[in-house]
Amino acid sequence: MKNSKIKWLISLMVVFALLMITACGNKTTSKPADDKVEFRIGYQVIPNAELLAKATKMFEEKFKGVTVKLHQFEAAVDVNTAMAAGEIDAGLIGSSSVASGVAQNLPYQVIWLHDVIGDNEALVVKKDSGIKSLEDVVGKKIAVSFGSTTHYSLLSALKLKGIDQNKVTILDMKPADMLAAWKQGQIDGGYVWYPTLGEMVKDGNIVITSRDLAQDGILTADVGIATKDFIKKHPDVLKQYIKILDEAVGSYRSSKDTAADAMKNELNVSKEDAAFFMDQLIWLDAKEQASDQYLGTPDKKGAFAKALKDTAEFLKTQKAIQTVPDLKAYEDAIAPQFLQQD
Repeated sequence: MKNSKIKWLISLMVVFALLMITACGNKTTSKPADDKVEFRIGYQVIPNAELLAKATKMFEEKFKGVTVKLHQFEAAVDVNTAMAAGEIDAGLIGSSSVASGVAQNLPYQVIWLHDVIGDNEALVVKKDSGIKSLEDVVGKKIAVSFGSTTHYSLLSALKLKGIDQNKVTILDMKPADMLAAWKQGQIDGGYVWYPTLGEMVKDGNIVITSRDLAQDGILTADVGIATKDFIKKHPDVLKQYIKILDEAVGSYRSSKDTAADAMKNELNVSKEDAAFFMDQLIWLDAKEQASDQYLGTPDKKGAFAKALKDTAEFLKTQKAIQTVPDLKAYEDAIAPQFLQQD
């Protein structure tokens, strides 16, 4: 796909989200008949603490005075659209989508890092594609989910190697569609995450991973965001939510075998594969996220704010966004107060 079309599609997506959020900004949080607060979470099937909490029914058992509604999404663009339409209160999106959203002044803030991406996202290519290194993707068809961390990683990898992205046919596909296209021989490769990555690598080769890129300073993460309106009205709910996620991280660390057994059905894989997939990500507890290296504290925001700004700078060079706000805007977009557990 030509670069101009990529720019147009991403710009249109962001403008649409901004218009929808403006239109829906006055919506109030709905309440079930029993007067409990309804907390609507948009999640993705990624082997992190949120999915583990779902698998072990921690939300139902540990939330007090809250009715949790879990909505599954395949990609960041769908989460953004749902949040813009007022359909969810919190969601998981990639760091590149957050960087773009802050640049467009979308009314949400970062409250949690679901994971720092390592080997969980990678560029996998067909064994018979002739692609042995990143330079070999010139003239090939490579799929990626536009607006996701994989999109940012792919374009960053091409730039890092001095490869003109216009010489690569880059196709916008969600993971399920990508896997179908892979099986039908319609693409040469894709930059994607597990479990789809696991299916594709069965008859493919990994060229580069997000862990490789992180070593070159290109950091990506799966980020938990919540609307500013929900943060203002229900800070107690979000504190419970973060406490549950923190406990899930602890459960994973204390018994990976038990966690894998719980996660296998969510991922629709074997217990052994579930354990493997979870280990591909970097799980951080609340204390680690409150450090200078990541989200920091309300008084001193961490380095993740700069990582978001750096991502936005790159997106601007791709004409995906028009302007990049200053570092303070990215610091203001981080709400680490819920990490402080009593």
